[in-house]
Amino acid sequence: MNYTLYKTFGSHLKKNDGVDGVLFTLWAPNAMKVSVVGDFNDWDGKRNYMNKDIQTGVWTLFIPNLKEGTIYKYMIADKNQKIFMKSDPFAFYSEVRPNTASIVYNPFKSFPWEDKKWLEKRASENLYSKPISIYELHLGSWKRNYNRGDGPEDGREFLNYREIAKKLVPYILETGFTHIEILPLTEHPLDTSWGYQGVGYFSITSRYGSPEDFKYLVNECHKAGIGVILDWVPGHFCKDAHGLYRFDGTPLFEYENEILGENPTWGTANFDFTKPFVKNFLLSSATFLFEHFHIDGIRADAVSNLLYLEYGREKTGLKNSLGGDAKLEAIDFLRTLNETIFKLYKNPLMIAEEATSWPLVTAPTYKGGLGFNYKWNMGWMNDMLKYMSYTPCERDKNHNLLTFSIMYAFSENFILALSHDEVVHGKKSLLDKMSGDYIQKFDSLRMFYGFMFGHPGKKLIFMGGEFGQFIEWRYYEELEWKLLKYPQHDSLKTYISKLNEFYKSEPALWGKDSTSDGFQWVNHKNHSQKLITFIRKGDNLEDFILVVCNFTKNEYINHSIGVPRMFEYMEVFNSDKDIFGGSNQVNSEIIKPMNRELDDQPFSISINIAPLCTLFLKPILKKGGI
Repeated sequence: MNYTLYKTFGSHLKKNDGVDGVLFTLWAPNAMKVSVVGDFNDWDGKRNYMNKDIQTGVWTLFIPNLKEGTIYKYMIADKNQKIFMKSDPFAFYSEVRPNTASIVYNPFKSFPWEDKKWLEKRASENLYSKPISIYELHLGSWKRNYNRGDGPEDGREFLNYREIAKKLVPYILETGFTHIEILPLTEHPLDTSWGYQGVGYFSITSRYGSPEDFKYLVNECHKAGIGVILDWVPGHFCKDAHGLYRFDGTPLFEYENEILGENPTWGTANFDFTKPFVKNFLLSSATFLFEHFHIDGIRADAVSNLLYLEYGREKTGLKNSLGGDAKLEAIDFLRTLNETIFKLYKNPLMIAEEATSWPLVTAPTYKGGLGFNYKWNMGWMNDMLKYMSYTPCERDKNHNLLTFSIMYAFSENFILALSHDEVVHGKKSLLDKMSGDYIQKFDSLRMFYGFMFGHPGKKLIFMGGEFGQFIEWRYYEELEWKLLKYPQHDSLKTYISKLNEFYKSEPALWGKDSTSDGFQWVNHKNHSQKLITFIRKGDNLEDFILVVCNFTKNEYINHSIGVPRMFEYMEVFNSDKDIFGGSNQVNSEIIKPMNRELDDQPFSISINIAPLCTLFLKPILKKGGI
């Protein structure tokens, strides 16, 4: 295993016999000839031939007097004497698309990091018993350079990483998220792929600036106490001619078996995990991102594609050596990946997007698991978005969608993700998914977010969801920021800010996310009224929060619910407050307990519940005792 291939391969500034230049190193075992070409030699493939080590298939060449910033490619002749040009798989920097050449860049040069306190804090934390609320975003469409007076008027399409930092960091602090998760930034040729069909696994995309510019963004986030997660695609890659596909004229990075090598779902090629170099290539990519950009975690995309031989394709009868459908070599890679990252870095977030019932995704490898520490809860997301699309009259027949997730909520360490995938391709925006008229959609979305933040699991919301973007996400234009001029949208943003603030302040809402002793149903069977009530528990008996959700347009006055302790209670958060755009039907007075059993609880209280509302209640702990 070698997780630092990037220290050897690619282009590196070197001194040879006292002469400065660049050493190029490339793995292309089946190529007949390879030369380095660029502006420095007029792209003439006959001037700078590389030398091949027959045993390893590695080609090398030192070219004197080349400097950082040199543009280059490899010109390769395959066994059939077909000649083509490829960008460097280990390029540290690349031309801005549509150009595809690699750029000599020194990733090892000093950067003035100021995030020591953040990294020390991260190293000392328990990632399972802390609040995590993630803002997922696509840098190219969060905000754009529209010459509005708040950016440089140079005609650039995108903001630079540094410009993004100056806008994004204050925004995340204002809205209260703990982390950002950025859609893939490894270099990719096609904007429409959103970064998920990559070509440069060591090259942060040049669309938004240089690698140092991206380091600046991470550094500014860390200084402000914001974690940074990158989406990362270890399963498949794009088939563009300049990239990894048939790199030396043969299936090199992909499987030689066409059924395994081709990915019909996305029109891409699948990495061949039977090859040690390919495994090490991807391991090195992950460690490079952690080591040189100080990221706090990666979300591995489409893990299901790595787990199954026939995932996303017609059944072909493919079997592994044990007679099953599991892609054993890819599973071994995922375990090695997680073991490596957890060994090298303290408290990283290793998140799996995995949509099947594969067991033990977030269990340690020594217990037979894949070794991730979090997994997106796709079941909860699918059930809840379906439930919220129903009218209140239809919901009593689909009550199981609301409650089923608790049956498996503690089988893995989950993140409740309302991601980019749910607001594209005709699925509608989150706000538009809600049933009802204009006002009811906002009421419903606030109520849904309240339920989400009360439900066990860490949180993730895709950009635009925090203020109620009405149209689907469009990767080619910025969010509808103009909507913040309208009261309901601005109030929803205020709601998310206050909800995040409330969530972070209450350990009962996150301290025991992954254990069943942190949750208790009070009443989950009231399908006729579409009301559910549950308790989130902290470390002490007195530390609990009662969560009440009303999924109907009905108002309930003096509604009785069971409570576990004979305390006085107070409402501490309500999605119906007027500052959030609601009708302000709140419980402003102290709520007295009654010595009457209800909902399998020894005591009860009576409260008012607004339509389409989530509210949170806490016991009042008096000084000197109860």
